[in-house]
Amino acid sequence: MNPEEQSQTVRLDKWLWSVRFFKTRSLATDAVSSGKVLVDGSRAKPARQICIGQHLSIRKGPFEFSVQVDRLIEKRVGAKDAQTAYSESEESIQKRVELQEKLKDDRILSQGERLAGRPNKRDRRLIHKFKTRDGD
Repeated sequence: MNPEEQSQTVRLDKWLWSVRFFKTRSLATDAVSSGKVLVDGSRAKPARQICIGQHLSIRKGPFEFSVQVDRLIEKRVGAKDAQTAYSESEESIQKRVELQEKLKDDRILSQGERLAGRPNKRDRRLIHKFKTRDGD
């Protein structure tokens, strides 16, 4: 591979890290290895060389990003510069916004219900009141 071709391709895990989809390169490598990142619809290895124009599907938690590579970056850059390295489809943005709203609504509905964890101060007072009242 000559130097001209090297600048036209970048490792997939390195690109995902440099455009800030993942906080560390090892997290990017793990995501690619576990099949959470698809290149042109198929699974890839972290060392896969990507080039401009390729389509990536990236799954992070409940969210899915569908992006096209517009610029190759090897070193991590600021958030504004990172956003210029890819373009996300309108459909992908719409799906993420809808899912985010749904999750927000679910969180609001379940705010009054404590399902697990340690009791807070109010819960402890109620428990204490219940236990002392029962003993009288």
